[in-house]
Formats: sequence, structure tokens, C-alpha cells
Amino acid sequence: MSYQSVMRRRLVSLIVVLWCSQATAGVVITGTRLVYPAGEREISVKLDNNGTAPSLVQSWVDSGNPTSSPTQSTAPFVLSPPVFRIDPSKGQTMRLMFSGAVLPQDRESVFWLNVLEIPPKAPIATDANILQMAFRSRIKIFYRPESLVGTPHQAIDLVRWKVVPTEGGNFALQAVNPSAFNVSLIELVLVDGGHRESSEDGMIGPGETKLFTVPGIKTLPAAASVEFKAINDYGALVPVKKQLQP
Repeated sequence: MSYQSVMRRRLVSLIVVLWCSQATAGVVITGTRLVYPAGEREISVKLDNNGTAPSLVQSWVDSGNPTSSPTQSTAPFVLSPPVFRIDPSKGQTMRLMFSGAVLPQDRESVFWLNVLEIPPKAPIATDANILQMAFRSRIKIFYRPESLVGTPHQAIDLVRWKVVPTEGGNFALQAVNPSAFNVSLIELVLVDGGHRESSEDGMIGPGETKLFTVPGIKTLPAAASVEFKAINDYGALVPVKKQLQP
């Protein structure tokens, strides 16, 4: 292969990578999470097409498997309409309905809404290479039974934190959530004096004990705290700082 051919291929690859890194979904979901109060017949989900071309949208709910398809879903929810077209600068409201399956009544259950945006078919051109991309958005659905003890905001403060040893001589942050609500957090940091060690994002389920890795900690801190931002029902970030338990 000639030098010119190699350079041409590298240039094409670079253009494709740069184009893909800048590509964004035109269809967006209003909000970053959905709360489905038990007893409601349905809730609304608003979508908007902020792109410049019409899009075909397919939606479904899964029970936590990100690789599931609409035909494989066993989640107890129905979406109407499940498939539709949105023109540019237009919106569409979907109805999310609970099917009435038996779910725990003493804690929240979590499901996932999937919205797949399929771009329109590109015009036929014999002298052009076309790269088309389908985008999938996925957000949480919290099914919230009636008469749960406490509130989602109180649940954030109820989480207990401490540092525990793990295999290989490492340490991790252990979080215990005694509440009936899910606690989602980002930007988790262990603060030990003037030292700050970042951990991972995640969600702590009702009654769950979860470990968050802290690779930079090699010794057990004598007195430390955790800082993070919890995500509330509206998608807003709530800054939190808590002392670690002994």
C-alpha cells in the first residue's frame, strides 16, 4: 500500500472519529428520572426533537438489563405510543402505565425507560459514504409505593458510611442505606485531612449495603468524611458531607 493511500485512510478515520465525538441525540427526554407513584393510572413522559431532521422513536421499559430489547422486556409497564415519529422542533408525550404486577410495598422498585432514536434513511448517493447512527437514551423509573416511611430527602442523610478493608490489602467506602428509598449519587470523594480521594458514582438501593472502591487509599484513615452530590426526584444535585463511622 502506498504512502498516499495510508495517509488518506488515516485522514478519513480521523474525520469519522471527530464527527462521531460531536454527534448528539436530537431527541431528548424531559428530566433525568421518573417517579411513578403507586395508585396512579399513568404518568406522562415528554420528548422533544431538538435536531434538524425528523426521527423515528421506539421506546420500552426494562428491569435493569441494558442489553434487553422491546421484545425481551418483562417490566410491568406499558408505553403508549411505543413507536412514533417526531418532526424537528416538535414534541411528543408518551403515557407510561403500570400493568398491576405484584411489587414490594415496603420499598421502591427501579426500572429503566429506553428511548431509541432512529435517524431517517439517507438519500441514495452513488459517490458518497454515509455514516448513520441510532441513539438510545436510558433513564431510571422509580416505582414508589404509598405510605413509605420517611422521604427521599431524608434517605440521603440516613446513609451510613465507613471505610472497610477489601481483598488485596485495599480499602473501600461502605455505604448502608436503611431507608425505603433509592439514593443516587455522583462525585463521591473521601476526605482525609487535606487529602481527597475520588471514588465512583452509583446508586444505593433500599436496605442495601454497597462498596465504592477507593484505589488511592492504602491505610485506614483515623478520622475522615465523605462528600458527594445526591440526585433528587427533580434531577437537581444536593451537596452532602458526612463523617465516617468508626
